[in-house]
Amino acid sequence: MSDLLARSSAHWSEAGRAGMEAFYRLATDDYRHLALARDWRALFEDAQARAGDRPLRLLDVACGSGKFPVALARHAGLTEARIRPVDTALLDPSAFSIAEARAALPAPFRAVAEHETTLQDFAPPPGGHDIVWATHALYAIPESEIAAAMERFRAAIAPGGTGLIAHSAAAGHYIDFHRRFLAAFGPEGAAPYVPAEAIAGALRASGAEVEVQEVTYDSVAGPDETDAVEGYLQRCVFDERASLAGMEAAAPLADYLAECRGPDGWRFPQRVWLMTVTG
Repeated sequence: MSDLLARSSAHWSEAGRAGMEAFYRLATDDYRHLALARDWRALFEDAQARAGDRPLRLLDVACGSGKFPVALARHAGLTEARIRPVDTALLDPSAFSIAEARAALPAPFRAVAEHETTLQDFAPPPGGHDIVWATHALYAIPESEIAAAMERFRAAIAPGGTGLIAHSAAAGHYIDFHRRFLAAFGPEGAAPYVPAEAIAGALRASGAEVEVQEVTYDSVAGPDETDAVEGYLQRCVFDERASLAGMEAAAPLADYLAECRGPDGWRFPQRVWLMTVTG
């Protein structure tokens, strides 16, 4: 297990719940923006038409706390969609995350399977899934394992199915902030997050077709929400060593955070690639 995955797994635990909740004070909005970025109802209804009378099969990769299905139910009209219940398989290396996601699943999603594993170690079942997605879910995968993880991602998609990956581009907050944090605080030799550009490249190298839609927005917090901002930034890097004040004093984070902070509060610039994977 890589150091990054170990720290990520420690945060996705009951002991890390306070940090998780602080992170989601800002990060829940990531999923609202994704839910509004495309016509998800049409995607599900088209998939249901291909599936016929059986329920759709969905694989939620690195399911986290189940925020994306909740956002789709709230903002994308799935509760009114002409689809049968969506049989949802939850994949995550953290049993805590799987339990959180299962408890949060709204209609039309229903949990039918659990896979406590990483994507790169996952053995997709025969037949595959109509829809496979990973939404802000792949940051802890080492660069050396991205190709293997993308092979498993593609293998999990049924013939004629669709894969969807939402991940920060190199210029987006999650990648840029992590790179600057490592430069300021180390540890020396630690690997930065892999950006969406590298994920798309690995998929294309494997023979997949990848369509990219860039979703841009700001993650915002008020001027008095310093505790929430500190928790958010620590969770962005799975590292609680540095306080917000410490981060604001350390180059090259200081200049970046100064640009993000204004009289009306905090604005962290997000550039997210929403990738549709076929073939």
